[in-house]
Amino acid sequence: MLKLRLKRCGRKQRAVYRIVAIDVRSRREGRDLRKVGFYYPMKNQIYLNVPLILYFLEKGAQPTGTVQNLLTKAKVFKELTSNQMQFN
Repeated sequence: MLKLRLKRCGRKQRAVYRIVAIDVRSRREGRDLRKVGFYYPMKNQIYLNVPLILYFLEKGAQPTGTVQNLLTKAKVFKELTSNQMQFN
């Protein structure tokens, strides 16, 4: 099973997070399948590769709570529902 979760990068007190698609059994710094975005909490910046995120969500990947909040803030789930309506 896949999850979309945060992977910590950066130095002490200056955390930068990558949003990655990763196997559930892997640890936080484990090998990820694909990088799908970045989150800079110090500058409050979010970069998302929306088509790739939508692809993983359609394949059944589950976002963690924090990633789900970031995706909701970026209105990615609205695009997911509109994409599903186009296929039906």
